[in-house]
Amino acid sequence: MKQEHVMNDSRSMTELHYRRFTAADIPAAHALSMALRWPFRLEDWQFSADTSIAFAAEESGAVIGTAMCWKFGADRASIGHVIVSSAHQGRGIGRELMETLLEELGPRITFLHATPAGQPLYEKLGFDVCGSLDQYQGNVSRPAAVALPDGERLRAGTPADLRRLVELDARASGLQRDALLSALLTRGESVVLERDGEIVGFSVLRRFGRGYLIGPVVAPRSTGDARARALIGYWLSGLENEFVRIDVPSGTSLPDWLDMQGLKRVDTCSKMVRNAPAAAHGGAPDPACGLYGLVSQAML
Repeated sequence: MKQEHVMNDSRSMTELHYRRFTAADIPAAHALSMALRWPFRLEDWQFSADTSIAFAAEESGAVIGTAMCWKFGADRASIGHVIVSSAHQGRGIGRELMETLLEELGPRITFLHATPAGQPLYEKLGFDVCGSLDQYQGNVSRPAAVALPDGERLRAGTPADLRRLVELDARASGLQRDALLSALLTRGESVVLERDGEIVGFSVLRRFGRGYLIGPVVAPRSTGDARARALIGYWLSGLENEFVRIDVPSGTSLPDWLDMQGLKRVDTCSKMVRNAPAAAHGGAPDPACGLYGLVSQAML
C-alpha cells in the first residue's frame, strides 16, 4: 500500500514526500484552503481529519497538498479535500495524491464532487459523471414555517434516535455511514420528523465555515418537497440574519423556496463515480426516501 513514499522532482531538484496526514497538519491544511478562499475553519478541518483516512504531500518540511477519503460500509467511499498549493501545481502532485487514495480504497464504489478544474483529472482516473449538486448560501432573510399534515410533527433529536437516523440516511444516500453520523451528531443538533410516533425524516445543523451548515436532510418524498422544506425551515426560523449553507442534489423543487429564504445558488458541481456504471448511480437510491441536503460535498 502506497501510504508513505518519496519522489524526486527533477524540475525543482527537491524531494516530494507523500505520507499520512496527521493532526499536526491541520493548520497547514487550513492555510491551503484559505488560499483557495474555501471558508473552512480549523474546527472543520479537525472534523474531516477525525473521520477520514487522509494523506499529505510535503516538500522541504511544508505541507503543499492534501487528500482525504471516507469509507462507508464494505464497498462504498467518497473522496474530498484534494488541494495542491497554487505554487506547486502542474507537477502531478494532485494526481499522485489521488492515486494514493484510490490504492487505499481499492475496488470500492467511490464518489466525489468535482470542480471544473479537477474534473479532467478525475475522468482520466476512471470517474464518470453521475449527477450534480447545487450549493446555496446566504444570510437568512425571510424564514417561513412550513405546515405539516395531521399526525406529523417535528421534535428535537436525541441520542436514542441515532439507530433510526442511520437507517434513514442509508436509504436516502445509499451509504452506510454509522460512524460519520455518530461523529456528526456530537458536533451538531438534529431535528426529527415523526409520523404517528415513527421517525420518517431528519436534518442536522452544525457550525461550519462562515456560519452554519444544514445537512444531511432526509425526508419522505412529497408534493413540493414539503417535508424537506419543514426540516430545513425548522433551523432557518431560528437563524434570521445568520449565514447558512446547504448543498442540495440537483432535481429537487427546493431552489425557488430556498431563494425566498435568502439562500442563493452560488455554485454547481458534478457528482462522479468510479468502479460502477454512472447510469446505476444517477438516480435516487430509494424512491420514497429522499436526500435533500448533504453532510458535505466531500462526505456526500
